[in-house]
Amino acid sequence: MIAIRAMVEVGVPTLVVVPTIDLLEQWERELKTEFDVPIGRFGGGEQRQEPITVSTYDSAYLRAEEVGDAFGLVVFDEVHHLGGEGYRDIGRLLAAPARLGLTATFERPDGAHETVADLVGERVYALDVDDLAGDHLAPYDIRRIEVELTPAERERYDEKHGVFLEYVREAGITFSSGDDYRKLVMRSGTDPRAREALLAKSAAREIMMNAERKVDRLATILDRHRDDRVIVFTAHTDLVYRLSDRFLIPAITAETAAAERREVLERFREGTYGRVVAANVLDEGVDVPDANVAVVLSGSGSEREFTQRLGRILRPTDDGERAVLYELVSAETAEERVAGRRR
Repeated sequence: MIAIRAMVEVGVPTLVVVPTIDLLEQWERELKTEFDVPIGRFGGGEQRQEPITVSTYDSAYLRAEEVGDAFGLVVFDEVHHLGGEGYRDIGRLLAAPARLGLTATFERPDGAHETVADLVGERVYALDVDDLAGDHLAPYDIRRIEVELTPAERERYDEKHGVFLEYVREAGITFSSGDDYRKLVMRSGTDPRAREALLAKSAAREIMMNAERKVDRLATILDRHRDDRVIVFTAHTDLVYRLSDRFLIPAITAETAAAERREVLERFREGTYGRVVAANVLDEGVDVPDANVAVVLSGSGSEREFTQRLGRILRPTDDGERAVLYELVSAETAEERVAGRRR
């Protein structure tokens, strides 16, 4: 591991900063194995400092001023989080002269990765997923499948999407920059029609992302891959529970208790479960067992989210088996543009 090699080479007290409790625990286990010394921990109800300490970003933000001069090396895992408005202070308050940032998705859509470079240093090495596929990662295929809305869904979608388009045209909003959408949201606080347009956009989005024929196509994919390990990703919690009920698949959402989530993932790891459905929570910061098939029923236009979901199926296997990611996209809807942006 790059970070552990850096810690050995530099040989100074080190703070490792991670975004989630799952990653905190994963790093703690790895560091105990590698160094065989007590590992400090800031987060998850514990505040214990040692020469090697792991912290969540939240705890590091709260403790940075207090422990700012205690560490000579700081490792930021998922370093793109450091670009967040509050988290930037971690980098400013820590005095560590040696800094290492790790992430598979450095660029942020808000441009804040430039701030990360100011706090940690310029990016010194990068590899694309395709550069690693076949050697360090499993070879993979991406299959995009377009599904038609049902007649009832099409009627509702066109109506809601039309309300949104009519308003933005009349208001002269072009969405030529990210600021335009923010202005529309602010306008909705005083303009009833702007609020109506935003609600209509949300309704249209829900229709296209949760289309009934996506569920039907998912049934075909699950049948085709009955002997594979499958993760299904959605953007909406309600759909997760619908799929869980219909296909008898364990579900993981933000509402799932930590103990239950660990149990589901452990059973997935040992093969008791062959498939899992999740809403966003497995995208980042969770140690997900090996899978070789992913199905994206819905998601954002974020390249980071797409890369993270793809990464869930790219651990290489002994037999060199190809991983497969399916994208299900509602035809003739805004989802076609959303899917295009994330790749």
